[in-house]
Amino acid sequence: MKLFFLSIASLATMLLHAQDFYGVATYTAYTSFKDMNIKIEGDPAMEAMLKERMSKGMESEYTLAFNRFESVYEQVEKLDPMAATGGHTMRYGPGKKYTNLKDKSVIEERDIYDKQFIVADSVRKFDWKLENETKQIGNYTCYKATHTIKIEPPTEEAKKKAEESGINLLDMLPKKDIIITAWYTPEIPVSHGPSEFWGLPGLMLEVQTDRTTFVCSKLTLNPKEKPEIKAPDKGKKVTQEEYFEIMRKKMNEMQDSMPAREKGKGISISIGG
Repeated sequence: MKLFFLSIASLATMLLHAQDFYGVATYTAYTSFKDMNIKIEGDPAMEAMLKERMSKGMESEYTLAFNRFESVYEQVEKLDPMAATGGHTMRYGPGKKYTNLKDKSVIEERDIYDKQFIVADSVRKFDWKLENETKQIGNYTCYKATHTIKIEPPTEEAKKKAEESGINLLDMLPKKDIIITAWYTPEIPVSHGPSEFWGLPGLMLEVQTDRTTFVCSKLTLNPKEKPEIKAPDKGKKVTQEEYFEIMRKKMNEMQDSMPAREKGKGISISIGG
């Protein structure tokens, strides 16, 4: 009987520790623009500057503070390839992203022209396929998983809107299906990952998309100073759809405010061509 109660006490202690499990992961994100072709009519200087900056790619650093079911993801360092290029650019920046896997919700800080918004949405669904392949990342054995994003051609309505705006971003869309590859470790039993990725039986230490690779460079489990994991609350609360509409209006305002000589410039950005 004594052994039975000892076992129950041990189990309760394990469950308590499991529920209080937390950590902080640091990721470096490498983004490549090698196959991106930029064309700006009437402004060869800006075109050359953008091409040079894009050829170097972009590197950013992020932290992911997490417990069993919640996480906060935020950028530590920002390297903006569009900065210092002159001209008209929209000041836009993602802030903290809070994810709750219990209720499948995401709450994120966004910024447009120094106006803060709180965007509420549901987590994106990933249909992960668990692969029979492993590799070592740091001190952890990681397992491979993949998710395929099917690419649909743009609609005629989307093409028309792109032509009317004078900024053709449709060519930036991938021409073939995208395979996302994630490497996760069951040794850290949480379903979190960098950026928007989640849903595997272990923390993701590396994620590869069509253009960006996230690699965990530092990991601290149960640090002495417990990380603060709570949803951001500073800013106007809007839905994802409402936020996209605000962005669209701001882009139109920016387009209308351009001098006539700049409005005539066609900007084309394409991938792989």
